[in-house]
Amino acid sequence: MGLNDKRILLSPPHLTGEEMNYVKSAFDSNWIAPLGPHVEAFEEEIASYAGTNGALALSSGTAALHLALLLAGVKKEDTVFCSTLTFVASANPIYYLEAEPVFIDSEYESWNMSPKALEKAFEEASRIGKVPKAVVVTNLYGQSANMDMLLQLCNYYQAILIEDAAESLGATYHGCMSGSLGDYGIYSFNGNKIITTSGGGMLVSHNREALQKARFWSTQSREPVRHYEHLEIGYNYRLSNILASIGRAQFNKLEDRITTKRKIFENYKDALKYYPGLKFMPDAGYGRVTRWLTTLTVHPDECGKTRDELIDAMEAENIEARPVWKPMHRQPLFSKCRFYSHLSEPPSISDNIFEHGICLPSGTGMSEEEQLRVIQCLKKCLDK
Repeated sequence: MGLNDKRILLSPPHLTGEEMNYVKSAFDSNWIAPLGPHVEAFEEEIASYAGTNGALALSSGTAALHLALLLAGVKKEDTVFCSTLTFVASANPIYYLEAEPVFIDSEYESWNMSPKALEKAFEEASRIGKVPKAVVVTNLYGQSANMDMLLQLCNYYQAILIEDAAESLGATYHGCMSGSLGDYGIYSFNGNKIITTSGGGMLVSHNREALQKARFWSTQSREPVRHYEHLEIGYNYRLSNILASIGRAQFNKLEDRITTKRKIFENYKDALKYYPGLKFMPDAGYGRVTRWLTTLTVHPDECGKTRDELIDAMEAENIEARPVWKPMHRQPLFSKCRFYSHLSEPPSISDNIFEHGICLPSGTGMSEEEQLRVIQCLKKCLDK
């Protein structure tokens, strides 16, 4: 396979070169089992960066969200409001607890949860006496949602706000870090994220007592006695010391990675700015957008091509691109769940974004030549 045939992936892991030194220190100290000094240091580093009072390193972002819902008191037959334009991991933990997800539309300004749609949902829930225990707000593709308005609504209706910041580590909202504004925030360190532990996540909060309870649950709810005593259901959710050591090496390069992601976005935007019908995910203007993935919508009535035609053209040249997330209210798994649209008539904003939205290769290890190859492929397709 020639150089020009090498597959360009959407968002692969990018090693810093320091990971082996951190892993070696874990091996040298014999801390290879779950927990250990790297776990504790990683938690302290993330909490300090996020500006929260604490952090809990876990096996995945999904585990972090599950524990956040438990801390919110969510039980069987409770209701949880959730962003519809997101990955399924934002909603699955609601079903773990046998609760009822209700999906909330996006707004065009940020692609994130619409305060207008959330207000509709809260008003109806209040009328029928079924106000949700919690609201899960996803910060998509490296941009925070409009947190002031969402927090005001949650505070008024006394619902816990959980920030799903799996895609937005390093993004800011009016000077505050994404993940730090709600009652609980969750991060993911999956292989495709801006930094990775190969698999892992983090729960952050200003509530130290709640984090201590989540820590207890995450280690099988073992009571502090000599023998193994269990009064509550627990989970095997803690991050290993080895994976935490990888995360620490990655974390040292986070700001560099954000700079690179933003430069990749600007390169795409500049190269494609003269093509009509291509509309990049907007910058809502209230903080830093990391551009974890460069995303845009493709409007065939203006540019003559569909989203899928561009994806097919890239695939033909061994370049990976994908549609944006399919809204949860359109997933067969959640077909019986309620949905509140930002608009008064269909289709919803999230439906429109999904129909036209595309994610372009955005890996921080991508060379300038590789990004040029993607851009040339897109131009060739659009020029036909």
